[in-house]
Amino acid sequence: MARLARPEGAALLDRFRRYLRDHHQPVTRQRDLIAQVVLLSDDHPSVDVIIRRLRERGEPVGTATVYRTLEVLVESGLVRAHDFGEGYKRYEPMPAQAYHEHLICERCARVVEFQNERLERMLPIIADEHAFQHSRHKVEIYGVCRDCRRRELVVGTEHDR
Repeated sequence: MARLARPEGAALLDRFRRYLRDHHQPVTRQRDLIAQVVLLSDDHPSVDVIIRRLRERGEPVGTATVYRTLEVLVESGLVRAHDFGEGYKRYEPMPAQAYHEHLICERCARVVEFQNERLERMLPIIADEHAFQHSRHKVEIYGVCRDCRRRELVVGTEHDR
């Protein structure tokens, strides 16, 4: 995932603060810090990663506060939660941009984002063929990434010697 441009991340942070005020929820320093980690992240952090990044910055935040804040971020539509089958969720900011899909490595858990114009055009057509009104979608492709395949080839070659 490409890191959001600073202005775009700041705009999402402002939208989050506005969302909290509009829904009569407190705008706290801890919520702001958690939102910053997620909204300015260049990957799909889990709760553990978010907590570690905050602690590395000298900002100890309780686990329950992280979970509650992530729940609000998801409710607000500013963040999307993903379950890539690892037993925990990962989070990503949702700026006003085109959809993107995910390739997930089943060996190393690497997540690669991609966009495909043909796929985007086909999904509504497929839905229409089944008399289904398309409103949104999520495509996740599971497999083994190039790096893991290469490592397996090297290990296999060394094992044969």
